[in-house]
Amino acid sequence: MPLVTSTEMFKKAYDGGYAIGAFNVNNMEIVQGIVEAANELHSPLILQASAGARKYAKNAYLIHLVQAALETSDIPIVLHLDHGADFDICKDCVDSGFTSVMIDASSKPFEENIAESKKVAEYAHDHGVVVEAELGTLAGIEDDVNVKDDKAMYTDPDQVEEFVKRTGVDSLAIAIGTSHGAYKFKPGTNPKLRLDILAEVAKRLPGFPIVLHGSSSVPQEYVKVINENGGALKDAIGVPEDQLREAAKGAVCKINIDSDLRLGMTAGIRKHMAEHPDHFDPRQYLGDGRANVKAIVAHKIRYVLGSEGKA
Repeated sequence: MPLVTSTEMFKKAYDGGYAIGAFNVNNMEIVQGIVEAANELHSPLILQASAGARKYAKNAYLIHLVQAALETSDIPIVLHLDHGADFDICKDCVDSGFTSVMIDASSKPFEENIAESKKVAEYAHDHGVVVEAELGTLAGIEDDVNVKDDKAMYTDPDQVEEFVKRTGVDSLAIAIGTSHGAYKFKPGTNPKLRLDILAEVAKRLPGFPIVLHGSSSVPQEYVKVINENGGALKDAIGVPEDQLREAAKGAVCKINIDSDLRLGMTAGIRKHMAEHPDHFDPRQYLGDGRANVKAIVAHKIRYVLGSEGKA
């Protein structure tokens, strides 16, 4: 099965009250863990590459890893650019075979965001590629995205209709309280997503697919394993999964997950090396990391996204 766009995928998700997982990929083992879980659970899938992943693994390697995933599975897969910083980056990904790109001009003034997003949408649509844009700004750090808490800004529902109409984008990432990176909320806090903002956005954009970034839950079992085996991660909790599931039942059709995969991979490697300090074969310790990635993705598909059996 060739790569697909997210158009039909999102339509089914919106109508069916579930979301598609958009999982960030950085190397072969992460790709394998994600795809094995999605394939076994027969879930549609979005594999996405950030600027950091493209610098680390190189674009050609990522594309061929995803091609291998297509050859070893029977589920629909989208290859998506996560947080494209400008038109040139988005164009490069369109030209190299991505089926979906995100232009993130959310840090710019409203009119500049519209202009940049419209430019990307026009080029991408001419090449059969779909486009995601962002309105509102999430706090946190992830690869090249670095926004301080005082610079974060909820999405204004009064702006969404004009933004979508003038840009022509196919989906919209909004800010309702999620946060990039693993360090989202301090222990003892009671994080709550602004589902009221989501409901108002959905009212203004009926049937239009909404995206949530920064939606990792930060599994504490992996944080503990890492810290017990030489790590020094700060205390943190992630986005409550019950609130994400509630969002997925409504207008949210795509939920991004990255930090959880990194934590799972790192926990598997650290635990393996602590238990087997004489091992030097990467296939041994990376295999344990891959198993954690697979388990995380399976959990998300079943209990957060609701996309099991939807491929």
